[in-house]
Amino acid sequence: MYRLRFTTVVAAPLTVAFDVARALGRPWPFPLEEVESVRPVSDRYAGGPDSGRRRVTHARTFTATGAGTVVEEEVSWETGLPGPLGGLVDRAVLRRRVLRAMRRHLDGYAALAAVRALDVVQVVGAAIVRGDGAGGSEVLVAQRGSGALAGLWEFPGGKVEPGEGHEAALVRECAEELGVAVVPQAFVGEVPLDGAVAGGAPGASTLRVWWARLAGGEPVAHEHRELRWVRAADLEALDWIAADRPLLPAVRALLARL
Repeated sequence: MYRLRFTTVVAAPLTVAFDVARALGRPWPFPLEEVESVRPVSDRYAGGPDSGRRRVTHARTFTATGAGTVVEEEVSWETGLPGPLGGLVDRAVLRRRVLRAMRRHLDGYAALAAVRALDVVQVVGAAIVRGDGAGGSEVLVAQRGSGALAGLWEFPGGKVEPGEGHEAALVRECAEELGVAVVPQAFVGEVPLDGAVAGGAPGASTLRVWWARLAGGEPVAHEHRELRWVRAADLEALDWIAADRPLLPAVRALLARL
C-alpha cells in the first residue's frame, strides 16, 4: 500500500469546508464508495477501477482553527503489481499522477470554499477570562433574558456582519452587549449550529469562540438578564444553550492552565 498526505487551510467554517468537499468529490477517474462520514469532521471513501486489485482509499479530516478549517487528506493505493515492480510503477507513474491531480483539486477546492463561506452568516462568542490561574481564573457567562432560550446561559457574542473579520465582530459584540473593550487571545473551538441563522440554510452556520481579556470597563448586562463570573468547577451546573455546551471542556482546560 502506497500513500500521500495533504494539508490545506480553508478560509471557511467547518460546515462549509465539509459540504464543499463533499460536493466536489474526489479527483479520480473512477467512482469511490462511502465507507464512513461524520459531518463536519471526517469522511472516508474507497474503491478502484477493477474490484480491489488496484484499490484506492481517500480519507479526510476537518479541524477548526482560528485561521479557518484545516483539511487533512490521506490518499492510499495499491498498484496491483507484485513486489519491486509495483514500487517502480508507483515511483515512475502513479505517485506523480496522484500529486498532480490532488494539487489541482485542492487549489480549486480552497478557492470555492472561501467563496461559499461569504454567503454563510457566522456567529462568534467570547470566553472572557479574569484572574491569574492557581484556581482563581473565572470566565464571564451571560443568561438570556427573552425568547425561546430565555433563562439559558451562553458566552457573549453574536452574528458577524458582512465584510467583518471574526475577531473584529467579537470585539464589537462585546462592546454592544457588555459595554466593555476586549482583546481576543486565542481560538477556543467551533460548534455547528442546527438551525438557520439570518435566513441561511439550516446547519450551515457555526459558533466560533475565542477567549479574551478585558481591556477596559466593567461588564454590564445591556442585552442579558444576568452576567456571572464562574470558575471551571461551576460551569457544568449551569443550564446552557445547546450550542455552547460542547465548548465547556475546552473552557475548563483553558481556566486550568491560565
